[in-house]
Amino acid sequence: MFLFSTKAELQAHLNTFREANKAIGLVPTMGAIHNGHLSLMEQSLNENECTVVSIFVNPTQFNNVEDLEKYPRTLERDVEKVKFLSNQIVIFAPTVDEMYGGNTVAQSFDFDGLEHEMEGAQRPGHFDGVGTIVKKLFELVLPNKAYFGEKDFQQLQIIRKLVEKNNIPVQIVGVPIFRATDGLAMSSRNERVSQEGLQKSTFLYKVLKQANELFKTESIEKVNQFVDTEFKNNSNFELEYFTIAEEDTLKTAVNKEAGKNYRGFLVAHIEGVRLIDNLSFN
Repeated sequence: MFLFSTKAELQAHLNTFREANKAIGLVPTMGAIHNGHLSLMEQSLNENECTVVSIFVNPTQFNNVEDLEKYPRTLERDVEKVKFLSNQIVIFAPTVDEMYGGNTVAQSFDFDGLEHEMEGAQRPGHFDGVGTIVKKLFELVLPNKAYFGEKDFQQLQIIRKLVEKNNIPVQIVGVPIFRATDGLAMSSRNERVSQEGLQKSTFLYKVLKQANELFKTESIEKVNQFVDTEFKNNSNFELEYFTIAEEDTLKTAVNKEAGKNYRGFLVAHIEGVRLIDNLSFN
């Protein structure tokens, strides 16, 4: 098992692989490792000779101090889960000062407007923080491939744009959402929800699937009305937003157009916890 907390230690270990021209895969996480994260690691293990998993709760992507403080930090348990999957995985778990060098400030990015849609509109500066830490990790690890889950689909598209606009030589691999048998999307935030709340949260995926069926025959306006009504009739949740957006631009769609790919995005709160999910509407 390899566990490093400093850049120097990580670099020294990875140099052996670079010198031998061996492929390196990177799985960036904020910890609270779950089966969704493990599915990313499994794919990296299958496609690379070295897999690096970063565990770092990045402060610059939180615009809510309370949310940052409450974010689960379970390093010991995370290490055991990763070790059980493979004792060859490299875990990088730095401190904030180690990553930011005492200057914990996000860089400003232009993601061609992707950063202003949906999550960007709700959480100003969030994607500057995401771009800052991911760029730092890319520059440190120099991976051949990096793996991101489609549950954070907007983030995935933004990372692709980050790589494109900064000419970073890494292949971004999007991995399908890992769901529990009841359809609930795996998320680190699920740890903050009670078992009863998690059972109720299967409602999110059910609504998305029903909305997708409607999308095949009805207008986008009708689909939006359906989702709004479903949440108004379910007192367990507070709907923050539901939108159908074009996958490439992430702009909210008003009318369906041939040749374009669409996706339904949903954010709702239960027990004070913000849950997100999405589904391809093609």
